[in-house]
Parts: sequence; C-alpha cells; structure tokens
Amino acid sequence: MIKGIVCGLMMMVGFTAQAQDAAVKNQPPSPLFRDPIYDGAADPVLVYNKAEKEWTMLYTQRRANVQSPGVAFCYGTAIGVATSKDHGHTWVYRGALNLEHERGQNTFWAPDVVFDKGIYHMFVVYIPGVYSQWGGDSHLVHYTSKNLWDWKYEGPLNLPDHNIIDPTLMKLPDGKWHMWYKDQKLGSITMTAESNDLVNWKAQDKPAIEGRAHEGPKIFRFKDYYWMITDEWQGQRVYRSKDAKTWEHQGLVLDKPGHRPEDTPTGAHADVVVSEGHAYIIYFTHPGRKKHFEDGGLDADGAYSYSTKRTSIHAAELEFNGETLVCDRDKPFSFWLADVK
Repeated sequence: MIKGIVCGLMMMVGFTAQAQDAAVKNQPPSPLFRDPIYDGAADPVLVYNKAEKEWTMLYTQRRANVQSPGVAFCYGTAIGVATSKDHGHTWVYRGALNLEHERGQNTFWAPDVVFDKGIYHMFVVYIPGVYSQWGGDSHLVHYTSKNLWDWKYEGPLNLPDHNIIDPTLMKLPDGKWHMWYKDQKLGSITMTAESNDLVNWKAQDKPAIEGRAHEGPKIFRFKDYYWMITDEWQGQRVYRSKDAKTWEHQGLVLDKPGHRPEDTPTGAHADVVVSEGHAYIIYFTHPGRKKHFEDGGLDADGAYSYSTKRTSIHAAELEFNGETLVCDRDKPFSFWLADVK
C-alpha cells in the first residue's frame, strides 16, 4: 500500500511538472548555442539587426577544441557571429568578424554594441598578439557599422591605457553616453566614463563598483530601476540604482548549478536583454567543470583538456521580487526576443 501511495505521489509530481511545462510557451533550448567551429562561445552580447530583422549574437570565439599550450585558446580569438530569425530560439553560426587593423593575429574579447543615429557602435577589447599565459596589453577600441557585418576601425578610446576590458554602455537622461568597464590595474573593479558623441570619452575618478574583484559588468533598465550585474566567478552579483550612479549591493544569481543540459556549474560573463516586460539573462557555462575555476590542470604537454575548455551559451529569466532580481535557472519560462523598431 505504501508503495502504491509513493508511486501515486510520483505520478502526481510528474503530471504537475508536465502541466507546468505545457503552460509555458516558447521555452528556449538548453544550451541556447554552441559554437560549431571551436566550441568556445563566451561573453555573449545580443543586438537586433534592424535591416535584416533578426537578432545577432556576438561573442568571444575561444578556440576550445584546439590543442594549445596554457590559455592560448583564450587568445587569438575573433568575435563570432550567430543569428536568429525566430526570436532567439534557433541560432545559426554565420562566421567571425574581420576586425584586424594591425599586422598578424591578434585577440578580441567581450564586445558591446549600441545603436545611435543609424549607426552601430562596437566597443571591444583588443590585445595585440597571442599569449599562452594570462597577460598582454589590453585596450578598448571602437568600430562603426551600418549592417553589423562590415566594421570600420575608429581607433582606441582615450581612456586609461592600462589593461581595461569588458565595456557596457547606456545613454542616460543627462543626454550623455556612459560606459562602465573592468579596470584590472585597480584591482578588477568597475570604473566609468562619459561621452557626448561616443568618440571622446572622459574617465571618472571614482569607481562605480568596488570591493570584491569582478569582471563583465552589464547595465540595463528594468522595473523602474537601473541594474548592473557583474561576474564574480561564482555567479553574477546584482546591483540596483535609481540614477545609475549610486549602486546598492544585492545578492547573487546563477550561483547554483542548473539541471538543464550543459547548464552547470555557474553562469559566467552575461548579457541582459529586456523585451516586452521580461528580462532575459544570456550567459555562458563550462559544462565540463564541477566549479568555474576547476580547469583540471595542465596535462603532460602543458595543455588543458577540451572538456574543461569548451563552453555553452544559455538563457534564463530574471524576475523582480519587489526588492531585487532573482533567477531560477531550472524554472520553465517563455523566451521571446521581440523585434526592435
């Protein structure tokens, strides 16, 4: 009899889960995307291509399946391109951007793109050359395009010339463009700069977010607040603000492993897209690792294993609980990236 009750309860739980899944339309696949060439898609940013009427994903194209010494798979990277014509559900790899403006093979990381007066502006990390250990002289550089494919190199930004990476941008009510970025020389905190024209920038002396080291800041507007998430390598830290200048420290999201395919251990370097009242967080994982930093160590040839190098892109929904943002990455949700006018 007890066995029958247990079986009945299990069936009820199963039916409830099925009903919940059925009630949610347009659930995204898991993973959302894997790079079919190098299997190392990381640091995604999504932007709507107004001319093609499709969503475009730009990302750091780590060379995860290449046998190479040390962390060389994270260098010599292009910016990969995937596009979606079905509102973010199916992503097709389309190649990599040609951004080289100097001799040889160089490194591009973590772009951000904004649209202003009919022109797309991309700000991206540039490191001359390829390294097998963490290093190199990183700069933020500026490109412009009318179609998200053909990019004109505009030059380096007049910002501190000392290992700054991971830009995120927004135009605020003061009419100025504001940029937040990771300053590695100052202890991997978030600094900020402002500009009237996206070309000439004035760095601010005061940190936007300091304290615990982090990277990958992302700013967005949602539920009458400005929000910023930063990657603490143990999930994404949430910050809240009324003016995008003074930030309140909140909790973590994506800090617990998910149970969807490839959605583990923690969510790294993310973008957020706000669409039709929903906030979707787009992030990458190292599904071959138990923890984000557990890379398995170097083998006899001085290389990391393919399993620990490869990455997957995922989507989850951020929800406002009246005080802060929370994210249950296992919870079914409707995913729909609307067209942008």
